[in-house]
Amino acid sequence: MKINRKFMSALCIAAIGASTLLFTGCGNSEESSSGASSDEIHVVSREDGSGTREAFSEITKLIVKDGDKKTDNTVKDAIIQNSTESVMSTVSTDKDAIGYISLGSLNDKVKALKLDGVEATDANIKADKYALARPFLVAYKESPDKVTQDFLNYLLSDQGQEIVAKNGYIALEGKGKYEPSKLKGHIAVSGSTSVTPLMEKIVEQYESLNPDITIDIQSNGSSAGITDTINGGANIGMSSRNLKDDEKAKLKEEKIAIDGIAVIVNKENKLDNISLQQLNEVYIGKIKEWSKLAQ
Repeated sequence: MKINRKFMSALCIAAIGASTLLFTGCGNSEESSSGASSDEIHVVSREDGSGTREAFSEITKLIVKDGDKKTDNTVKDAIIQNSTESVMSTVSTDKDAIGYISLGSLNDKVKALKLDGVEATDANIKADKYALARPFLVAYKESPDKVTQDFLNYLLSDQGQEIVAKNGYIALEGKGKYEPSKLKGHIAVSGSTSVTPLMEKIVEQYESLNPDITIDIQSNGSSAGITDTINGGANIGMSSRNLKDDEKAKLKEEKIAIDGIAVIVNKENKLDNISLQQLNEVYIGKIKEWSKLAQ
C-alpha cells in the first residue's frame, strides 16, 4: 500500500507554529512569560471542500441556505487546516484553540469536550444522544472493474466491518464472510483525510489476503476524492459527507461506517462541556472569549 500525503499539511503545521510563536512574543509580556492562556478563543476549522467541515457546519447550523445558495458563516479569521492531523497539532500546541476532528482519530494529545453534557462515544452515537455524527462513504462509478468490486465487497464484509469496529468507529452489519479472490490488479483510492486512517487499516488486511492486488491511497479531502473518481483519476473516492445531487448523478455511494465529530481543545483547557448553540456562536464569532463559555 502506497500512501500519498499532502506535503502542504506539513508546511501548514510549521507555519501555524511559527505564527503562534510570533503572536506570543508580541503579546502581553506577563502572559508570555508565565505561559498562561489568554481569554481569546482561537477558532480552528477545516478547509472548504472538507467533508468533516461540511458535516460540522450543517449540524451546528453554520451553513445558511438561500434557495440553491449555501453560505458557511465560519468566522473569517479562523485558522484553516487541511487535514485531521493538522487540526490536532494546532490545538495540542495552542492553549486557546478549539477545533473539530473525526472521533475515530481522537488521541490523548487533545481533550474532547462533552456536547450538551453528552460524551462523544460510540454508545452515545448509536443511541442518537450525541449530535455530531456523520457517515463515512465510498463513491465509485457504476459497474466497477472486478478488482475494485472485490475490494468493495471486502469493505462491507464481516471482516471489513470488524476492522471498522476495532478502530473506534461504528460498524454496519456485515454482508457475510469474505473469501480471497486470487485476482491481480491495482486500485487507486482518493479522498477524505478523516476516512484515510480507517481505510489504511482495511487496505492493509485486504492486501494481506490478496498479495497480487495493490492499493494506493491519496489523502486529499472528500471533494477532491469525489472529483478524482468522477474524472477517472481514482477507482474509489472516500467521503466524510453525503454526496451532492450532481455527484450522485455520476457516482454510486456506499456507507462503510459511522463516525462522530469530536470537538477538541488543548489538554490544559479547563472547559469540559459546550452546548451546540455555544459551538455555533463560537464559530460565527459571536462568542470570542473562553470566560463567556465558563459562565
